[in-house]
Amino acid sequence: MTNTPASKGLVQGLTHGLTRRTLLTAAAAIPLAGIITRARAAEFTYKLATGQDPSHPVNKRAQEAAQRILEATSGRLEIKVFPANQLGSDTDLLTQVRSGGVELFNLSASILATLVPVSGIVNTGFAFPDYDTVWKAVDGGLGTYIREQIGKAGLVAPIKFWDNGFRQVTSSTREIKTPEDMKGFKIRVPPAPMLTSVFKSLGAGATPINFNELYSALQTKVVEGQENPLAIIASARLYEVQKFCSMTGHVWDGYLILGNRRAFAALPEDLKAILVREFDRSGADERADIAALSQSLRADLTAKGITFIDVDREPFRKALAATSFYADWRAKYGNEAWSLLEAAVGKLG
Repeated sequence: MTNTPASKGLVQGLTHGLTRRTLLTAAAAIPLAGIITRARAAEFTYKLATGQDPSHPVNKRAQEAAQRILEATSGRLEIKVFPANQLGSDTDLLTQVRSGGVELFNLSASILATLVPVSGIVNTGFAFPDYDTVWKAVDGGLGTYIREQIGKAGLVAPIKFWDNGFRQVTSSTREIKTPEDMKGFKIRVPPAPMLTSVFKSLGAGATPINFNELYSALQTKVVEGQENPLAIIASARLYEVQKFCSMTGHVWDGYLILGNRRAFAALPEDLKAILVREFDRSGADERADIAALSQSLRADLTAKGITFIDVDREPFRKALAATSFYADWRAKYGNEAWSLLEAAVGKLG
């Protein structure tokens, strides 16, 4: 994909200018939602929490959606965006959105799996070869099924998946080229059952750590490496504490905008429709941003000192298939969910 002016701007925002400390300090002082002068207060003022740095496309596009919602509702619905875990860690915020402490929360499927296990099925190791296959699954029957299960857990998820990208492995100590290189590798993973399982099955020492503690854990050598999409590696400045990036594409991960059930139900139907419409529009834009950045950021990160390693993904998939990994997860998710996954990606295991 060629970069548009908009995507170039996003790249610059991710890779130039403000330091990580400056970004987080500024974000803590003022939520991303702009100050809008209007004759009367909003009928509904909701908070949207995210874990990503302000420069990440998630926050840029969420802020655009919030602005359009404010305008389309004539000021009736105001959504304030709080980036960079300002309101708590991912696991804290998951509790807050269930209790109503925050009304909306953008969370990766991998971490949502701690509450709604089947959401982690989109993270199945080496299942998705490309984006066409991803969108076929999550915009189709599998995505519908996952959102239904989220509803049963007491939340709402009326908005389509956003893109967290394909995850790649980075390291400060060794080059990861083959499954054998994973043996004993101390790698940070999110507190997500599927990602922990992928790396343990490959013989790595997988350590769950919240994202807001990741940079410090790498800097102090608590772990050797981590795995994230390139946009996260760039926006969180992980290139400062990592040397190698292996293009494993081992897992695709998506974001879901979760809503507190009572807060969403309180909105009149016209406001609900506007909220969903505008966040779906921004979700499509964010998907395009991540796809463009995944292409351009490799050059940017190379300039920052990261050495990239292209790997053959097939030996990794075969190494997983030689274990009980796929059979175990099929048993956990159930035949219905697994069949919806395989309808999009083909036979696994």
